[in-house]
Amino acid sequence: MGFKCGIIGLPNVGKSSLFNALLGLQKASSENYPFCTIEPNIGRVPIPDIRLKELSSINKSKNTINGQIEFVDIAGLVKGASKGEGLGNQFLSNIREVDAIIHVVRCFEDKNISHVYNRIDPISDIEIIDSELILSDISRIEKMLEKIKKSLKSSKDEHQINFTTLTKVKSELEKGNILNIKDLNDEESLVIKNSGLLSYKPLMYVANVDEDSIDKGNSFSKLVEGFSGKKNVNYVKISSKIEEELSSFDDQKEKEALMESLGIISSGLDTFITAGFELLNLITFFTSGPKESKAWTIPIGSSAPDAAGTIHSDFKKGFIAAEVINYKDLINAGGEANAKNLGLVKTQGKEYIIKDGDVVLFRFNV
Repeated sequence: MGFKCGIIGLPNVGKSSLFNALLGLQKASSENYPFCTIEPNIGRVPIPDIRLKELSSINKSKNTINGQIEFVDIAGLVKGASKGEGLGNQFLSNIREVDAIIHVVRCFEDKNISHVYNRIDPISDIEIIDSELILSDISRIEKMLEKIKKSLKSSKDEHQINFTTLTKVKSELEKGNILNIKDLNDEESLVIKNSGLLSYKPLMYVANVDEDSIDKGNSFSKLVEGFSGKKNVNYVKISSKIEEELSSFDDQKEKEALMESLGIISSGLDTFITAGFELLNLITFFTSGPKESKAWTIPIGSSAPDAAGTIHSDFKKGFIAAEVINYKDLINAGGEANAKNLGLVKTQGKEYIIKDGDVVLFRFNV
């Protein structure tokens, strides 16, 4: 199962540089002009997790395999995208296919890199993108409501919840408001989820700063941080230019020397990737033994059989039980054998909901 985070923003804000840094490769074009990236670039990125390293060490695993998420570099949006400006329809379609949105905001000044509107104003940039997503959603809802109206004539009860919910959402979007999913009932939430509305996808703002602002940020990034706080949206600060440069080093010592010269203790990519993972509402469970230790990503609330199915469909089909221990208990016990002797490994059935950090051995029969 793939989980995609779409990286969006205006042209020339540093999206492709961030994408290059994530992959450690120069796959995405990042020239200084709008729409240099036309087709979305997609890359699978390992999720950093110290727990996996500890499990691999204690079990003396030959291989260690991190969980992964997908990042999609989507070409820059511009004002009018919802009406097709700047290849807007294509770009909005690409955004609709991702599970979460990472909005990169330019928080740096550089005379050599033009701004599409010739000024550095991060809040205005955010509002342009947000407005285009809302306008696109309003247009989408209007088309959906027209279809539902026809269906209401023949099967009113079946389609009434769709019509009522979408009408309410449209009314709020026209005011610039996005309803809080937590305030809606299960039926309404499901209607919104199935409608593919961009404004309701999980969202994170990324303030892209210059190298001098990596530590404390700057006046631009602080504006974004304050704005994200008011909207209750996740916020991360990063310098995509520096991260891209760091990722290009094959020699670890050279990389560390550059980091030291810039006063960087650790790469900001780990924080960024972890935040993207959390944005997708995922958790991690592990399988671990002498052969390999591996991290698996699943949605919060997944049952043991569903988790088993991420490994192989046969595991879910023939699920018998799951032997489960929390990773901390396993580490503290000094290994699986001691953990079993201490009664820390529990046998769970089909109703068990996997928790973040569980180490699991599935029993199945097909």
